[in-house]
Amino acid sequence: MTRLPRSFYNRDTVTVARELLGKLLVHETDSLNCVGRIVEVEAYLGSHDRAAHSSKGLTPRTRILFGPPGYAYVYRIYGIHHCMNVVTEPECIGAAVLIRAVEPVAGILRRTCGPGLLCAAMGIDLRVNGCDLETGPVGVVDSGEPAPPRVVRRPRIGVEYAGSWARRLLRFYLPGNPHVSRP
Repeated sequence: MTRLPRSFYNRDTVTVARELLGKLLVHETDSLNCVGRIVEVEAYLGSHDRAAHSSKGLTPRTRILFGPPGYAYVYRIYGIHHCMNVVTEPECIGAAVLIRAVEPVAGILRRTCGPGLLCAAMGIDLRVNGCDLETGPVGVVDSGEPAPPRVVRRPRIGVEYAGSWARRLLRFYLPGNPHVSRP
């Protein structure tokens, strides 16, 4: 499987978010081979987006977000769950797309309808934070299927603290897919 090139991620974050739908998220190690079709994502537009981790500035935790596009930004939430983002746009922007849900294709035996469940089911944790999506154990490949004919656009989940940014329609998902976290 050929990974998506860095140029795919080095574009407008909303465009990347929409175009990730239907692509395959893969995690390959010596003991693991998981593949899931991406069915739900959220766009985080950079340091000016109050819901984005990058809005707090450059820190040891967020340095991956400010780096080059095409890298995994993985963080822990509530001290137990992991969430995975793909870094987008040029360096210093701090933009990324959160992968919220996948439809299991191969090697996934647990629920994947939410970013924490997805990471647990695919074995994604802090060990892949900063991983190059072109060459590392985690990456995205083209499914070979045509682009989804219809995409639903809604506000992001769990970012009420971000004021007007919480109401922006930056969550995208495939309608009717049973693996979407919350319709």
